[in-house]
Amino acid sequence: MELRVAEQSDIHALGELIETSGRALSIGHYSAEQADAITRHVFGVDTQLIDDHTYFVIEHDSRIVACGGWSKRRTLFGGDQAKTGSDPLLDPAKDPARIRAFFVHPSMARRGLGRQLMAACIDASRQAGFGALELVSTLPGEPLYLASGFVVLERFDLDLPGDIHVPVSRMRMTI
Repeated sequence: MELRVAEQSDIHALGELIETSGRALSIGHYSAEQADAITRHVFGVDTQLIDDHTYFVIEHDSRIVACGGWSKRRTLFGGDQAKTGSDPLLDPAKDPARIRAFFVHPSMARRGLGRQLMAACIDASRQAGFGALELVSTLPGEPLYLASGFVVLERFDLDLPGDIHVPVSRMRMTI
């Protein structure tokens, strides 16, 4: 398996991976309606992460099987379709970097790929001068983040179209 920085040419494959992962790994945590809504309205490729060279992929047999990254920008979660307005840079001296958009193909789940991506993100954000990380986690992602050293700051619901409410948590970690 090879970990590398995501490229613009990966966008289509990333979109497919995110949709597959978002729906399949939500089973047992969210209803089908919640999984569909969050996958459609929130999950997706954030091309700014690719442009910033802060998004990683893991390939296996020439196929992207996992992705995730970190950000030096204000946006806390969501793909391009969920963004509005500018996405200003954070100040590493006072702001936490963001952990963003971790997805693993269901056939590759529970093989340490999330931990490998997290290690790359922690190292890169630390090198950029950040001393803390923050994220918004879905219920399926929370065990990885807790095991990585994050703590839950608050739990809340994302209110999505169709009067669908999806529980998530905002988490933080000092690095």
